[in-house]
Amino acid sequence: MGSTYERKQRNTAAPCPARWRERLAAALAVLCFAAPAAAGDLERKQARRIHDRLTGVPPTAAVLSAMEDRIVAGDAVGAALLAIDPASNPRASSFYNVTLKNFATPWTNEAQSVFDPLNDYSATVIGMIRDEVPFNTLLSADLVYVGAGGLSGVSAYSPASNAHYEDLEARNIDLSDPANLVADSQSLRNGIPAAGVAGVMTTRAAAQAFFIDGTNRAMFRFTVLNHLCNDLEQLKDTTRPADRIRQDVSRSPGGDSRIYLNSCIGCHAGMDPMTQAFAYHDWDKTQGRMVYTPGQVRPKYLINADNFEYGYVTTDDRWDNYWRAGQNAVLGWSASLPGGGNGAASLGEELANSQAFAACQARKAYRTVCLNEPDQARLDTLVGVLTGQNYNMKQVFAVAATQCMGN
Repeated sequence: MGSTYERKQRNTAAPCPARWRERLAAALAVLCFAAPAAAGDLERKQARRIHDRLTGVPPTAAVLSAMEDRIVAGDAVGAALLAIDPASNPRASSFYNVTLKNFATPWTNEAQSVFDPLNDYSATVIGMIRDEVPFNTLLSADLVYVGAGGLSGVSAYSPASNAHYEDLEARNIDLSDPANLVADSQSLRNGIPAAGVAGVMTTRAAAQAFFIDGTNRAMFRFTVLNHLCNDLEQLKDTTRPADRIRQDVSRSPGGDSRIYLNSCIGCHAGMDPMTQAFAYHDWDKTQGRMVYTPGQVRPKYLINADNFEYGYVTTDDRWDNYWRAGQNAVLGWSASLPGGGNGAASLGEELANSQAFAACQARKAYRTVCLNEPDQARLDTLVGVLTGQNYNMKQVFAVAATQCMGN
């Protein structure tokens, strides 16, 4: 029978296993329900961040859920592509009308201002990314994007005015819609020979900014700055031959030839042979448009000849890349290209098929969506996406957005 103490111990101890089983079951139930909720919450936050970074506007509930599902399934890039797909997302237009417009606009003016109106340069960048046109043709293609005919309140396209593009922006025309923004031949639209076309470099906006006045060196400098992410000071190489430096460059500025030998030659020895590609291009202030005179070197190439009469005299648009040797070989020039040619389009091919061009576009896309600088691993990934997927910038933006979606 046992003592009274033993009987009490048995009576109080008996219910313990049952209570612990109840508590354990309750705890397991909480864990079972809480774990999926926490995981789903993370993916939903990541989907929201991707959408916000790409479009700048909040997603609809349906789009957010669809993006979340793709992330849960391990397809974060697919979620990002959904966010910028106008067929799947009614708010995708913000990626094209706002994000990409702000991405491209600083390239179209010397001040590198993001506040300039939409123009043929920025519209062509938007269209190329939307239509997945290989981005290494940006500086060479006979291409311009224009508003479709018949759009209400939009003036006709003109090579002598930006009103057409300002109207597109003022009326908030959806640039994600291929029915609104269409690809066209730049040479046909502007009435110039195809040999005078070099992608965005020969758009009206670029010509007005970089062919106006001066000696056309601005076009080269800003193209390298905007699309190779290097300014001339970074590319200065005093070891290159000086035989193509024009007459307008003094060999003894201020009476001191050391300045020329230790500084001026570093930029001009490489720049002047390549700027010769634009010898037939100019900006006509009276007409308000770019002009192209095949076979006739523009007078600006021959100005200030008395500065050094034995300097190079430009006779045609033959260009050569002296930077394929020396320190600037690190820019990664394509071995499949000859490194010289005639006209701006072939120069554009030379620049846009360099490793520096690919890295520059990848870096700028990351900056746009992640608002900071990529580390080397992320940058290498983005460059691999760009060069490995036929220079598809839409893919680069999608991958970049996943790199800063949080965890």
